[in-house]
Amino acid sequence: MSDPSVQQQQARPAVPVLHEERLDEVLGAAPERGRGRYRPHRVGMVWRSKVFRAGAVIVALALCWLVILALVREQTGPEGFLVGLGLAVLPVPLLMAAFRWLDRVEPGPWRNLLFSFAWGACAAALVAIIANSFATRWIATATADPASADTLGATVIAPVVEESAKAAAVLLIFLFRRREFSGVVDGVVVAGFTATGFAFTENILYLGNAFGEDQQLGSSGFASVTAGTFFVRIVMSPFAHPLFTVLTGLGFGFAAVSARRHRARRIALPLLGLLLAMGLHALWNGSSSFGPYGFYAVYGIVMVPAFGLVTWLAIWSRQRELRTLAAELPAYAAAGWLTPAEPSALSSMRARGMARDLARHWQPDRTRGRAAARAVAEYESFATSLAGLRRRARHGAVGPDFGARERELLHHLWQRREIAAPALTHAALLTAHPGAHHGRPLPTPYGTGYGPGHTPGYGQTHGHTPGYGHTQGPTPGYAPGAYPPPQPYGGALHSHRRPPS
Repeated sequence: MSDPSVQQQQARPAVPVLHEERLDEVLGAAPERGRGRYRPHRVGMVWRSKVFRAGAVIVALALCWLVILALVREQTGPEGFLVGLGLAVLPVPLLMAAFRWLDRVEPGPWRNLLFSFAWGACAAALVAIIANSFATRWIATATADPASADTLGATVIAPVVEESAKAAAVLLIFLFRRREFSGVVDGVVVAGFTATGFAFTENILYLGNAFGEDQQLGSSGFASVTAGTFFVRIVMSPFAHPLFTVLTGLGFGFAAVSARRHRARRIALPLLGLLLAMGLHALWNGSSSFGPYGFYAVYGIVMVPAFGLVTWLAIWSRQRELRTLAAELPAYAAAGWLTPAEPSALSSMRARGMARDLARHWQPDRTRGRAAARAVAEYESFATSLAGLRRRARHGAVGPDFGARERELLHHLWQRREIAAPALTHAALLTAHPGAHHGRPLPTPYGTGYGPGHTPGYGQTHGHTPGYGHTQGPTPGYAPGAYPPPQPYGGALHSHRRPPS
C-alpha cells in the first residue's frame, strides 16, 4: 500500500509561487477559514486600534441619530414621528435587496454597507438639516422674501449640501477600504446604501410633517397630505436619492479601475460624478417651479430615462465582472491552482449557486452542509477578487503590493479548494449538460466528512485512477511558463514546485 501522505501530495497539482525559496513559509501562513484577509496586530497608540476606531465611529453616528431624533420629533410631534417612521421604512428593504443583488458577484463586507447606510441616515442627514435650515434663514433675512428663500434653498443649497454629505461616505470607503472598493459595482452599491439611509431619515421628516398638517386641517384618506406625500416620495420616486448619489459612486468606481499614472483622471472622475449628482438633484427639486406640469415633465423626460440608463450601466458592470472571471482565471487553472472547469463555473451565477447547493447537500448533516456552502461562497468571492486584481494589473491600476495580495488570495483559494473545487467542477458539468444527472442521485466526492482526513475525496480515489488535478506528466496543451502574468507585476506563475502535503 502507498503512503496516504505521498498519495495526497501526488494528487495535488503543481502550485506555483512568487519566490520558490519561501514556499513553506508562505503556504503555512494561510489564514483560518472564513477570514477575509490577514489582520496583523499593530502595537501603538490607542487611536491606532481598529476596535477603538470602530467604536468611535459607532458612537459618533449614534450621537448624530439621537440629535436627529430630537430635531425631527420637535418638528413632527410624537405621533407624526411614529407615522413617518412606519411609512419611511417600507422602501428600505427593497432598495437594500436590489443593491445587494447587484453586489452578488463579489459581495462586499456588510460592515461597509452598514456604515454607508448609517452615515446617510445619521451624519449626512444631520448635516443637511442644520445646513439647509441655516442657509434658508440667512437667505430669507437677507432678501426679506421667505418664498424665494425656500425655492433658492431647495434648488441650489440643498443639492450641494446633501450630495456632498452623502459623497463623504463613498470617499471614506474609497480611501480607507481600498481593497474592498475595486470597481464600478462597488461604487454603485456603496452610494446606493448611503442614499437609501439618507432618504429614510428625510422621508420620516416629510411624512411626519404631512401627518401633522392633516391633523390641523382634519383631512384624511386619499385626499390627505400624508397620502399625497407617500405617493410621490415612496411610490413614484423611492429611487430619487439613490439615483443622484449613484452618479457620484460611478465616478469613484471608474476612478478605481483607472491606471495609477492617470492621477488627474482619478481625481476628475469623482468630481464629475458629484457635479452630475448635484445638477440632477437641483433639476428634480426645482421641477415644481416649472409650472403645473413641470414635475411630471421632469419625472418622465429626465428621471425615468436616467434611472434606466444607470440601471443598465450597473447590470452591464456586473456582467463584466463575470466576463473578467472567464478571461483571467484560465491562467491560474493552467498553472494548477484551479481545475480546468472552474473558470467557466465561476463566471456563471447559475453554476455558482448550484455549487453552493451541491456542497450543502453532499454533507452528512445540516451543520457541515452550511459550513461547506459557506466555504464555496468564500471561494467564489476570493476567485472574483483575484480575477479583478489581475485585470486591474493589466491596466496599471494596482500598487506595489500586488504580489502580496495575489499570494494572499491564492492561499485563501487553496485553503477551501478541497470543498469548493469538486462542487464547482460538478456544477460546470451540470450547467453544460442540464440533463446529465436527471433522475439519478448525484455522486459525493467528499466521502462522509467535511474537509481532509475522512475518506478519499477530491483528488483521491479508492483505486488507482487519478483524481482531479492528478497528472502523471505534463498537462496536455500546457507548457510550464506558458501563462506568465502580465508585466510588470512579477512571476507568480513561473515556479512549479509541489507544496508540502
